Amino acid sequence: MVLGAVLGALVLLIAVYGADYLLSKGKVPRGVTVAGVPIGGMTPQDAELRLAEELDDSLAAPVTVTAGAAESTLDPVAAGLHPNWRATVAEAGEPPLNPIDRIRGLVGEREVGIVSDVDDAALTPEIDRLTTELAIPPTEGGVSIDAGEIRVTQPAAGQNVEPEELREQVAADWLNPDGVHVAANQVDPVIGVKAVSTVADGPAMKAVSGPVIAHGVDGVDGVIPVDRMGEVVTFRPEGTALRTDVDVDAARDILMENLAGTEVPMKNARITFTGGSRTVTPHSDGRAVDREALVTGLRDRITGTEPKEFDVAYTDEPAGFTTADAEKATFDETVSEFTTAGFSYASGVNIRRVAEMVDGAVVAPGQVFSLNGYTGPRGTAQGFVESGIILNGHADTAVGGGISQFATTLYNAAYFAGFDDVAHTPHSYYISRYPAGREATVFEGLIDLQFRNNSPYPVMINTSTGDNSITVRMTGVKTVEVESVPGGRWAETPPTRITLTDDSCVPSSGAPGFTTSDTRIIRDLNGTEIDRQTRTTVYDPSPIIRCG
Repeated sequence: MVLGAVLGALVLLIAVYGADYLLSKGKVPRGVTVAGVPIGGMTPQDAELRLAEELDDSLAAPVTVTAGAAESTLDPVAAGLHPNWRATVAEAGEPPLNPIDRIRGLVGEREVGIVSDVDDAALTPEIDRLTTELAIPPTEGGVSIDAGEIRVTQPAAGQNVEPEELREQVAADWLNPDGVHVAANQVDPVIGVKAVSTVADGPAMKAVSGPVIAHGVDGVDGVIPVDRMGEVVTFRPEGTALRTDVDVDAARDILMENLAGTEVPMKNARITFTGGSRTVTPHSDGRAVDREALVTGLRDRITGTEPKEFDVAYTDEPAGFTTADAEKATFDETVSEFTTAGFSYASGVNIRRVAEMVDGAVVAPGQVFSLNGYTGPRGTAQGFVESGIILNGHADTAVGGGISQFATTLYNAAYFAGFDDVAHTPHSYYISRYPAGREATVFEGLIDLQFRNNSPYPVMINTSTGDNSITVRMTGVKTVEVESVPGGRWAETPPTRITLTDDSCVPSSGAPGFTTSDTRIIRDLNGTEIDRQTRTTVYDPSPIIRCG
């Protein structure tokens, strides 16, 4: 009877299994879900329809993509994502033969990922964007000094995602109600805790431990206070460490804020002539902070073990032109002379006024003469009037117009005296009354004419004006002969045409631009060449002006 009962039960189970197998054959295995939608036990066709009904409305909804601590969104339409419901259902497979697996399907669920049709051309840029947005750069460790306090940036790990893994997860889970989740990889900072503590507890701590004090004369100290150490000391990444940088130039400048007052400027003797009599202003020797010695070892004083207090070294600066030199100086010889001619009445007023201001100026040996510096402002209060200038290639007017002719005359006098050209600016457009490549313009506060008296004797600048000319003569002791060798003209550029409508328009036929050069050859009085220099000048074309 027992055996019969067992056999009967077995036959019943086999019959039930067989019936279940026959009933489920060709259907989706029990317990299968897709994006949370149950499709187990349904025919493939019904499963496809149900997935479409349940999920098609969400096809255009933004998809949340999460990786670690970062989150972004994806537009599935823009990304070229479309579900393939037939392939998705097929992915669920056939009902299992194993009775245990069949029973498990009755009590549990198995999620099947969506199989998508993907437009790679549309998805690739979206994956690139998501890869960037889901990446969190690591926080690099850092140290700085702010208002005398050490500021520490503690390092922190960042993250990134693998693009291929992200692509797979997006294609599989983009319709999942929970969004797409992709694993994030940890990215460690290059500058770690050890590098930060090494600097914070070392050179940074030393820098803020006290001020740097440079003891000058007369009880005056140069000081780098603790609250200004951040202007001097910085810590920059170098490999896996932080490099300590000390800006010694900035440190020197801070020290000199006080120490500059302990310097005594050197003053050469000066010669002035009044009513034919000579007056000599005595020279005075100078004293200057030895700036090279000031910064020697300064790095170790700030961030190392050297004492933070030290004595300032000074250097003597004897006058280059003494009272004795001035008393015996003579101005009997003509060192050089140059004349230019051709100017309007108004320009002549300005030329004569600036010539009057410069006449009698004495330039000591080694001294740099600055035309702007010597005359100071050149406005109506100083007797200057409005006259013609060249602006953007065409005629215009300005107070002081015409002074460039005096500058050109003075420049050539200094040129033929053999003096050093410290600063001069040619005109942008060639002016035919001046020698090409050997002329100068000036503009108050912006463009200056400067030259250095490189001879061992002082020179006096004498000026004289005629009805339509200006002459500048250098007098003193002649030591050299100077020759100018023009280099010709090349690389001509044609003028452009412009039309002006204002009432002050002056028509012009224009002129081509060109490049030229000038070689200055300096010889001693025996004819031996001392120096030879070539300067190249490029002139813009003067435009053709039409008044309309």
